[in-house]
Amino acid sequence: MSTFGKMFRVTTYGESHCKSVGCIVDGVPPGMSLSADDIQPQLTRRRPGQSKLSTPRNEKDRVDIQSGTEHGKTLGTPIAMMVHNEDHRPHDYSEMDAYPRPSHADYTYSEKYGIKASSGGGRASARETIGRVAAGAIAEKFLKQAAGVEIVAFVSEIGNVRMNRDPFDKEFQHTLNTITRAKVDAMGFIRCPDAALAADMVKEIEHYRGQQDSIGGVVTCVVRNVPTGLGEPCFDKLEALLAHAMLSIPASKGFEVGSGFAGTCVPGSKHNDLFYYDDDAQRLRTRTNNSGGIQGGISNGENIYFSVPFKSVATISQEQHTATYDGKDGVLAAKGRHDPAVTPRALPIVEAMTALVLADALLIQKSRDYARTVTK
Repeated sequence: MSTFGKMFRVTTYGESHCKSVGCIVDGVPPGMSLSADDIQPQLTRRRPGQSKLSTPRNEKDRVDIQSGTEHGKTLGTPIAMMVHNEDHRPHDYSEMDAYPRPSHADYTYSEKYGIKASSGGGRASARETIGRVAAGAIAEKFLKQAAGVEIVAFVSEIGNVRMNRDPFDKEFQHTLNTITRAKVDAMGFIRCPDAALAADMVKEIEHYRGQQDSIGGVVTCVVRNVPTGLGEPCFDKLEALLAHAMLSIPASKGFEVGSGFAGTCVPGSKHNDLFYYDDDAQRLRTRTNNSGGIQGGISNGENIYFSVPFKSVATISQEQHTATYDGKDGVLAAKGRHDPAVTPRALPIVEAMTALVLADALLIQKSRDYARTVTK
């Protein structure tokens, strides 16, 4: 459905070529300072038209807060946010009415609802994620104020160009401990913190764009200063909620947390994260973090880190032999404006969905903590 979360709830609305897109956010604590300036930076990082390596669709994606705030403070009531679609061109899709685009959602939406949006990807379009990013910016501000949480995503792979993501490698763990959003954005649109690899990634995207094709990639995300105790056994384990959130993003095709698949090749004696007492933190810590900050589905206070692969963009301008809705063979060369690689623009979406999961989990845990104090 179009609603995500339990206590911090977000409902998004809008299609790729309708008049506007946006969201309603319920459960935001009252009295928090909030303005469009808190939300706009992430929307600007997500918006199209940032570079020659992205779609040329020219959307400013300026957010307008419609409700839920007064004099720069949240009221505790639902916050509505809207972004106008300014540069939509429905006529770009008129020739595709007869064809379900290969590996797109046209066919499945038609089968599910008996009708589909006539232009663009409708609710399956990445335009839908504007509401997520706007809501995620609010969640992230709450997390920062409540617990000092930091969320940083970066591009770790484009096509065959890949950063070191070995979870057992100290260099990779150092990257997770030190990477900042400023360092990521300093690398330009590609947003890979390794300058040499970033240049190779640009070449990789340019290669496929020159062939009227597309290429996929991987986003890695780290969350620091996570409170202990977040996550709900057994079906709402924290990594399960994060996986749900990430796999709901358009074009995502997987989720790997902590040591992930590499952990299957290491014996338990080496994979186990041994505990020690940290006098400065006044709590137990782990000497390694193969668990990715989550044990038994509950946060243990270490960095949470995970990776999400994004497939090659389905809509390409190459001619493809396919079939019409009524089963006739044909050739489709999709028109419209599309990214040759969506991965760099996915970063703020990954960060937003991470923030939404953690804000919801923190509010749930805080309610449990309070209940525990009144039942003693």
